[in-house]
Amino acid sequence: MVGSHSTISLDAMSGDLGAEVVVHAAAATLLKYRNVELRLVGNQTELQSLVSRIIGDNPRLQIIHASEVVEMAEPPVDALRKKKDSSMRIAINLVKEGQADACVSSGNTGALMATAKFVLKTLPGIDRPAIITELPAKGGSLHMLDLGANTEASAAQLFQYAMMGSIVSSDILGIAAPRIALLNIGVEDMKGNDTVRAAAALLSASTLNYVGFIEGNDLFSGKADVVVTDGFTGNVALKTIEGAVGLVHHFLKRAFTRSWFAKLQAVLASRVLKKLAMELDSRHYNGATLVGLNGIVIKSHGSADSLAFQHAIDTAIVEVRNQLPQQIGTLLQKEIA
Repeated sequence: MVGSHSTISLDAMSGDLGAEVVVHAAAATLLKYRNVELRLVGNQTELQSLVSRIIGDNPRLQIIHASEVVEMAEPPVDALRKKKDSSMRIAINLVKEGQADACVSSGNTGALMATAKFVLKTLPGIDRPAIITELPAKGGSLHMLDLGANTEASAAQLFQYAMMGSIVSSDILGIAAPRIALLNIGVEDMKGNDTVRAAAALLSASTLNYVGFIEGNDLFSGKADVVVTDGFTGNVALKTIEGAVGLVHHFLKRAFTRSWFAKLQAVLASRVLKKLAMELDSRHYNGATLVGLNGIVIKSHGSADSLAFQHAIDTAIVEVRNQLPQQIGTLLQKEIA
């Protein structure tokens, strides 16, 4: 299935907002791409009703029945062992069986990672998969990993993350040699723990475009295209970023509704405010890749609306067309040699 044609399986049942969001995203995707086929996985009766109302007949869309759903709070082990007919499991199985090139799900992150790793396995030479996503930054955007797949990482694993992040950034942003930085408590060579300094030594000796350490306050400065860290630190950083964006929105709303004069200022600045809202809109950055697997799996935010879910599908399509797992395997062999 390599080439311009792509088939994407969509876990339609696992998100917070229900299957209708996924069907609307599927409708938009079918209009946007003429060479993409979709496999909607979930309750046949519910999905058929939604498809009939929202999409109608389309030969590039197929519904595949699943009798179970992985709940958002369900332990990953239970999902893996007890929900073998879940929409999540079947959507991933389609990738394993070659019936789909990629899977997109808004479901339970832990269950998705555990199931994907069990079904697809990791690429040769990759110890653990990681979660990588795109974030806004000055002059464009950046990719950051790991965002929670593994709470700890060795120097060798951080090096693997850097390789995978470089390829994802190159594919999504079109950068020939993405600048890679290690998240640290300082930029000086002696700063950080032994693991981070050992990872820096590995990156410095590699062919990757390693630019050194970066501190948290410089994440969005435009100094790096890929930021590498362990999953514990990365997840804390991501949640802090999401909270900070929410706080900015709160302060802006409060400032522009405090008085009639402030409301008038808001009207006068409406064009600027709309542009700012679009640039900070997390929906345009939805779609985290479970990178390092022997297949493509995209994690959409659990509360993603149809626009956000469509962006996750877009990410899957780009990675299929660029043959992401094959690229990672090739670069890994190059670095080992």
